[in-house]
Amino acid sequence: MNLSDIRIVLVNTTHSGNIGGVARAMKNMGLSDLVLVKPNVFPSDDAVARASGATDLLDNATLVETLPEAIADASLVFGTSARGRHIPWPVMDPREMAGVVSRVQEGTKVAVVFGREDRGLTNEELQLCHHHVHIPSDESFSSLNIAAAVQVITYELRMAELAPEQAKQDAPQWGTEWDIDLAEHKELELMYAHLEKVLVEIDFLDPDNPRQLMPRLRRVFQRAVLDKVEVNIVRGILTHIEKTNKQ
Repeated sequence: MNLSDIRIVLVNTTHSGNIGGVARAMKNMGLSDLVLVKPNVFPSDDAVARASGATDLLDNATLVETLPEAIADASLVFGTSARGRHIPWPVMDPREMAGVVSRVQEGTKVAVVFGREDRGLTNEELQLCHHHVHIPSDESFSSLNIAAAVQVITYELRMAELAPEQAKQDAPQWGTEWDIDLAEHKELELMYAHLEKVLVEIDFLDPDNPRQLMPRLRRVFQRAVLDKVEVNIVRGILTHIEKTNKQ
């Protein structure tokens, strides 16, 4: 685990001052990779003022138009969520998340995604993530400012870097150690597109009435956290099905 491998992604941030607050929180904990997905206003004086000396993170922040662009090279993606969803996803708290991150091989890109101030991440955006992270704040006043939420999560990540063995013990006790590089998000998206195409071709998926088939299949694969070889195997199977179906 290396904090330089961890990316903080902010989606459609409305108030530019929050971007500055996030930059300050990140720099406090030793993180520097900030990606902004179509913020309302940036750059801005409010962001600089709230950054309080972390303006180098603002200067080096990457701006993109979509979340898939922001996480294309990430092999492990966490989406922050304050509420349950129609299709539940694997959920962990920030300490458990940091424990999972502490186990990945150095050089593996990890992204932690934060949504809009008023409504967070959409269901579609959360479905791009391997796991959801929930900060167990008081139920009577659970809303956290984005900068405060980033501070909580980056603190746990820093503690995991300082005490990696303890962090590994705090991780959920499932899964396995990886011997092959994890698949990047863009590789997974190509696999999902290939899978959907084949399912339509063999009449298993009705594109006019898809129900929740693809989100549920996506959840199956996201839980597994596929490596590059596993993605290639799945795509090889799909290609063989395509060839057989055409005979």
